[in-house]
Amino acid sequence: MVARFLRPMDFDPIIPHEQANQGGTVIEKFEANSDVAFAVVLLTPDDVGRSIKKEKLKPRARQTVVLELGYFIGHLGRDKVCALRRGDVELPSDYVGVVWEKMDDGGSWKLALARELKAAGHEVDLNKAFSL
Repeated sequence: MVARFLRPMDFDPIIPHEQANQGGTVIEKFEANSDVAFAVVLLTPDDVGRSIKKEKLKPRARQTVVLELGYFIGHLGRDKVCALRRGDVELPSDYVGVVWEKMDDGGSWKLALARELKAAGHEVDLNKAFSL
C-alpha cells in the first residue's frame, strides 16, 4: 500500500523482504539496501509480547522491523525516517517520545508521509499520487 502510494510520485521503494538474502544476515541485508535518502518503517501488530514486569500481552511489531527502525534512524538520522504505526502496536521503549504517524484506514497517513518527505528535501507531487 505504501509502495503503491510512492511509486506514482517517482519514488523507487525498496521492500526488504522482496530483496535477495544472498546468504547474509538481516543487518547485512539492511546494509546492502541502505543507499537511500529516506526510510519508511511500518510498525504493524504482527507479534505479541510483554515485559516480564507485566502480565498482559500487547501487540508489537516484529523484532526485525524494530531493528530496521533503529538501523535507519542511526544511518540516516531521525529526520529522514518516518514510522507509520497501524493499530494499537506497542512502540519500542527507546522510541517513545519520537513522533510517528498513525496509519489509518482513511488514508490521512499519505498526507503525513508526503509532508515528512517534503520536509526531508524531496520533491513531492501529490497530483501524481492521487491521479490514479
